[in-house]
Amino acid sequence: MLGFLQQPVMVTAEVNLNMVALTAVGLLSRLWQLAYPRAVVFDEVYYGQYISFYMKRIFFLDGSGPPFGHMLLALGGYLGGFDGNFLWNRIGAEYSSNVPVWSLRLLPALSGALSVPMAYEIVWELGFSHCAATGAALLLLIENALITQSRLMLLESVLIFFNLLAVLSYLKFCNSQKHRPFSPRWWFWLVLTGVACSCAVGIKYVGVFTYLLVLGVAAVHAWHVIGDQTLSNVRVLCHLLARAAALVVLPVLVYLLFFYIHLLLLCRSGPHDQIMSSAFQASLEGGLARVTQGQPLEVAFGSQVTLKNVFGQPVPCWLHSHQSTYPMIYENGRGSSHQQQVTCYPFKDVNNWWIVKDPGRHQLVVNNPPRPVRHGDVVQLVHGMTTRLLNTHDVAAPLSPHAQEVSCYIDYNISMPPQNLWRLDIVNRESDTDVWKTILSEVRFVHVNTSAILKLSGVPLPDWGFRQLEVVGEKLFRGYHESTVWNVEEHRYGRSQEQKERELELHSPTQVDIGRNLSFMARFSELQWRMLTVRSDDSEHKYSSTPLDWVMLDTNIAYWLHPRTSAQIHLLGNVVIWASASLATLVYALLFIWYLLRRRRRVCDLPEDRWLRWVLAGALCAGGWAVNYLPFFLMEKTLFLYHYLPALTFQILLLPVVLEHISDHLCRSQLQRSLFTALVVAWFTSACHVSNMLRPLTYGDRSLSPSELKALRWKDSWDILIRKY
Repeated sequence: MLGFLQQPVMVTAEVNLNMVALTAVGLLSRLWQLAYPRAVVFDEVYYGQYISFYMKRIFFLDGSGPPFGHMLLALGGYLGGFDGNFLWNRIGAEYSSNVPVWSLRLLPALSGALSVPMAYEIVWELGFSHCAATGAALLLLIENALITQSRLMLLESVLIFFNLLAVLSYLKFCNSQKHRPFSPRWWFWLVLTGVACSCAVGIKYVGVFTYLLVLGVAAVHAWHVIGDQTLSNVRVLCHLLARAAALVVLPVLVYLLFFYIHLLLLCRSGPHDQIMSSAFQASLEGGLARVTQGQPLEVAFGSQVTLKNVFGQPVPCWLHSHQSTYPMIYENGRGSSHQQQVTCYPFKDVNNWWIVKDPGRHQLVVNNPPRPVRHGDVVQLVHGMTTRLLNTHDVAAPLSPHAQEVSCYIDYNISMPPQNLWRLDIVNRESDTDVWKTILSEVRFVHVNTSAILKLSGVPLPDWGFRQLEVVGEKLFRGYHESTVWNVEEHRYGRSQEQKERELELHSPTQVDIGRNLSFMARFSELQWRMLTVRSDDSEHKYSSTPLDWVMLDTNIAYWLHPRTSAQIHLLGNVVIWASASLATLVYALLFIWYLLRRRRRVCDLPEDRWLRWVLAGALCAGGWAVNYLPFFLMEKTLFLYHYLPALTFQILLLPVVLEHISDHLCRSQLQRSLFTALVVAWFTSACHVSNMLRPLTYGDRSLSPSELKALRWKDSWDILIRKY
């Protein structure tokens, strides 16, 4: 019965020493003196601010990408005990003792180190030799730009890691598909592919390019599964559902999870609140939530409100008026009504308050019980501080002559009667009887006499308008636009009919507490939209470059300069590797076209299995380079050399694949193979030499004289190499 105990339990394991060695060397190259320099290096000044916000749980908005990458960097700070107290105000600032520099840079460094053995695995899973796989890993290991980028608190190395993980996982899934579909191993790699793709997109939006590449290759393979006559219809359906669930549904859920954690952590009001809607701001602790606490929910006749424009462009602003009037004659000679100005003001101010008045009554207070305003009701808006009514008429607006002027009516007794009736249109209503609600309702004001819609034109007025933003009545407007939509941000029930008492009332706190918690999906949708549409700073940068500069390596970035010595760090690539990778991509494209044309003529230079392997390698490696590089030609944003690194990584993977193919299939004799091998060894030696030459700029641990620095420019280095070899 217990006979099995009479024999020892044996466990055997196969250890790939190549992988072990590559991992160890990768860790050494990325982790060595990781805390040096102990100063803010280039974009660490931006990422560091976001980490501090995470530590203090303060909401922020970064239009450069989703929050997963920032959360990973913040995790490093959390594990190192960082409290968020550091002023990230300039590049080169020395880190204080409370900043765990090594911990903050750890995750990017680990990502860069683990990308080295992952490159080995990808080439091996593609079906090429251990020699080619080792070559790919070594090229990633010694590439100077990849080393530099992974040793700092930046996100490119993390993005590259998840790009490679997605490709590797899919390749392992494909190889499992050939032997044991629907096995635990098969499911593991399929699910990991979806998770890795979602992580890549969650790091930076450009991660979607690799995701689409994997999705495209998976779609082609799924098409072959549909055509497999050995599989039953039920089996084919199961294959398709499994791929759809793991590669489409799961990435969406994981992506939502990133935002859920992000919003769960950042629960406090911060410096970016004004970009968000009033409802979003009110869901955060402090800030607007503190101002609006206790506001009545339903707007009633007699309510005192501030009206914020939903569009928020060019800046968030509130409907505003003051005692100044429009000039009698504008600079271009056009005349105006000389009525009281109405603008949109980008700051909180007592002149932003308006009273919602019933046109049929004179009172400016709320009845008991309050009579709520509903969709379709006609109202008048009385300016709280001047008691003049919001008005528009058939007079051209100051800077938008195609639209009507909006003013507060002044009776000059010159045959210009008031036109101050507005019909309330609740845009996001569920029914035509909806009540106008504080913060939650998005409304438009339609002028009863002319059908013009109250709209923010966004044009700054001249000095006579104090550079505030123009508000107009748009008669020719068609469809929906956020510039015509307003929402009540601050709200109180008016209690006093006397003007002086009412002015004091406008500054008093409210008493009734109404909760306004947005759902996660509402907050996610708004945050995602703002991230995609927020205007980034597109001003020219001294180190900005174009996609063509990247391929030629005709640019670099000075990341850091020691304040007392000439030691410095530059993002500078290894010219031998970059030029060879570009040449390999060109050679692959030419060979692929040549083979394709010959196969069309029924001439098969490669056996079918090797042809499929060659096509798959090109789809993932050359395709990975193309999808991560070519879209930048269409982007209207400031670009830098580091944007090319994900594309370069895929190009480097293709390089040993092309070299092995040339050796195995194009070198006809043993002599040719020997000569080609000698050339490859010489080429790799030169790449190692350039990498070592650039080491002082990669690690920044040695002072350089001006002549030494000049000699390290890649064009001069290339001339030195040619003379030497």
